[in-house]
Amino acid sequence: MTPVRTGLWLIGARGSVATTAISGLFAVRAGLAAPTGLVTHRPEFADVDLPGWDEIVVGGHDIATTPVEKRAEQLAAGGVLPPHLADALRQALRAVEAEIREGYRAGTPGPQADAARRLADDITSFRERHELDRVVVVNVSSTEPPCALAPEHTDLADLTAALADPDREVLPPSSLAAYAALLAGCPFVDFTPSTGITLPALTELADREQLPYGGRDGKTGETLLRTVLAPMFTSRALNVLSWAGTNILGGGDGATLSDPDAARGKLETKGRGLAALLGHEVAAPLHIDNVPDLGEWKTAWDHVHFEGFLGARMTLQFTWHGLDSALAAPLVLDLARLTAAAHAAGRVGALGALAFFFKDPLGSDEHRLAEQFRDLVAWAREL
Repeated sequence: MTPVRTGLWLIGARGSVATTAISGLFAVRAGLAAPTGLVTHRPEFADVDLPGWDEIVVGGHDIATTPVEKRAEQLAAGGVLPPHLADALRQALRAVEAEIREGYRAGTPGPQADAARRLADDITSFRERHELDRVVVVNVSSTEPPCALAPEHTDLADLTAALADPDREVLPPSSLAAYAALLAGCPFVDFTPSTGITLPALTELADREQLPYGGRDGKTGETLLRTVLAPMFTSRALNVLSWAGTNILGGGDGATLSDPDAARGKLETKGRGLAALLGHEVAAPLHIDNVPDLGEWKTAWDHVHFEGFLGARMTLQFTWHGLDSALAAPLVLDLARLTAAAHAAGRVGALGALAFFFKDPLGSDEHRLAEQFRDLVAWAREL
């Protein structure tokens, strides 16, 4: 049987998450690292027809200029990658760097329709050059401020007309990337809390082109714990009164989220998930602070105040200290494989079964991790 070759096109391809995912893909493929953290390597997915690790070709867009090879060296110095990998994978990383094209930068002159067509042509050329059966586009770029919806976002025809105006910037970069992916006939996955594909005109385009999509905001650390612990409280009939959290982090994410507007999108996705898990609104203040000297490390501290039998008030506190890129990267590879399988199976629209991977899942209201995993496995086996 002829191998099914799949493209993974990363928006933000030179960033920490993308570089870690690329390095991990090549390391697992070469037997240099165990597939630890890769959900689709679990036995539950052994019989699912997913792209093999050696059948995935990587390219992408980015506005950053630091080559992937250099970024891998920085990540090794920061403790994300084993020191030997940057050297062992140097040639493979250079090959990926050759497949990275300039992304879209907000404020670029000219109509956004032209920019979208250029981005789409980059993806199409990548697919044709490597004779790929399909390309999955995954957004792992920096978080954007929430987008205020305008009337032309709600209807595809009106959006198309607005994008042709050279004097207007209609879509934020994440949504322009989603638009370009759909124009190129590719499924789109948003690993960020940015606006991305959530605009009605873009979901209309996905439906018209018969394409699946998934997202959003990858669930890697603090929220992952919340989706396990919150159901514990509700199943034991304990009343959560408040759930406060503080995140401190450095690196690119820390710098990006030091902007209150950019942080607002991240805070909103975290807050919506907690209320859904508990079944009611609670006081849930959450702070995100940039601490540059932490580099790639992230620490999250949560304080849960809850009420038990006869009104007894108690607390639970936990601390999560981890490398967010190392937690996110395997999920990016899992999502690429699962979304490619969904596309091959003819699935269209929001892939709600991928909720397991996201803080604010599209196409699903389920936030409990155990139930999400059960749904994911059942769905994958149906493919």
